[in-house]
Amino acid sequence: MSKGYTLNELLIITCAKEIKDYQNVILGVGLPTTAGALAKALYAPHATLMMESGIIDFEPLVPLNHIADAHACRGFSYATDLFTAFTMTYRGFIDICFLGVGQVDKFGNVNTTCIGDYFNPTLRLPGSGGAADFIAYAKQTVLTLRGGQFVEKLDYFTSAGYMEGGDSRDRSGLFPKGSGPSMLLTTQGVFRFDSETKEMYLAQIHPGASVEDIRKDIPWDLKVSPNLTQTERPTDREIDFVRHFAPTESVGRSMRTELSIEHAFNRAKKRGKV
Repeated sequence: MSKGYTLNELLIITCAKEIKDYQNVILGVGLPTTAGALAKALYAPHATLMMESGIIDFEPLVPLNHIADAHACRGFSYATDLFTAFTMTYRGFIDICFLGVGQVDKFGNVNTTCIGDYFNPTLRLPGSGGAADFIAYAKQTVLTLRGGQFVEKLDYFTSAGYMEGGDSRDRSGLFPKGSGPSMLLTTQGVFRFDSETKEMYLAQIHPGASVEDIRKDIPWDLKVSPNLTQTERPTDREIDFVRHFAPTESVGRSMRTELSIEHAFNRAKKRGKV
């Protein structure tokens, strides 16, 4: 009998399977780094992993704290700088990138700036960073939505997916032909984008999820693939790798908060222990 697994482990492993051998992969901190490390170890040994800061072809040892973390220098081929990393992206050398989103619409357009009015937001998000550049010029973009929202209209248009759908992205003349989001990963399933309309559809559901529950979170008439599948159960080898490489990523955000020193300190203060 195979091991039990957490939802976060399932998400990391599902992301990792999008990376193919010999691809050039640009990573951010958190889930993308762990997914990249897993892919390099188990599925795509010849993939070239690089950080936004310009560290090229490295071998992940531990999760990174920021894009220029010195741990990303393990086994690296060479280091450049932020400008060069972006230039490589603009020239079409990046095969796949990963972006977390706050809001997403049916055509894969992304908001990572704010929730609510820009000048009086309910929540201020991290902003674009390199997101707008990578989704614009990488050949393939994997979006991740963990705690964000599906919306008909973005509160703020940070990064362009397929714009108004159809061939509107290509007609704009702003992006390489064939680029754009290829997948949206959520806590309930995997969405892909129709090759003609560019509207997202549900391609697979995670164990325990249902189409009905997923529809409740989506404000438009969600299309469902006639070949809908269930996300593959992780193997013991995949689970073991994630737990060894990134135990805090493995347990997820809520448990990381529970285990944090700050959280423990605040609980102690409430009990009058400090």
